[in-house]
Amino acid sequence: MRILRAAGYRVMPWKNGGGTTTEIAVSPDGAGLDDFDWRISMARVETSGPFSSFAGIDRTLSVLEGEGIVLDIAGQPPARLTTASVPLTFAGDVPTSAALIGGPITDLNVMIRRGRMTHGVERRPLSGEIRIMPRAETTLVLAVNAGFTLLTDDRPSLGPLDTLILDRGSPELRLQSLGQGLLFVIALDRLAANH
Repeated sequence: MRILRAAGYRVMPWKNGGGTTTEIAVSPDGAGLDDFDWRISMARVETSGPFSSFAGIDRTLSVLEGEGIVLDIAGQPPARLTTASVPLTFAGDVPTSAALIGGPITDLNVMIRRGRMTHGVERRPLSGEIRIMPRAETTLVLAVNAGFTLLTDDRPSLGPLDTLILDRGSPELRLQSLGQGLLFVIALDRLAANH
């Protein structure tokens, strides 16, 4: 189990130069935009416009704060995403543009390399006591708008936007929310090698 503090995240420009993204975690460690297996980040979207294109990448997007966006993904009807929406998965190499509904937003962006990884993003209310059973190779737990305390012997606390990383085989996680918010549970698995 590892705890990543929000203060230590890396801020970098978007691939298309249209804004900045805050990288929470990437695998392998230190990988760049062209060679990661998976990447979890948050982006501040200040204006409507096109998304960066990522060849061979599948993405899942969630709105963390702000009124939301409408995504125009080529070949699909427009998708309206707000803080109440379920996470939306789409191909990162399909032309996509976003229109802000009412001012800037912050989004959570999960990207995986197609054919190498699979992933799932679960959005849960953060309130009371929560149990999480990490079944994936890597599970990330991110709290938004409130923190939580791990119900373990040393009872560490995580603040808003801090991240917990768990490996497969970790025991069931019990946590106590420190207020009302959202919890995102991101499951990442490597596909078996093709022979």
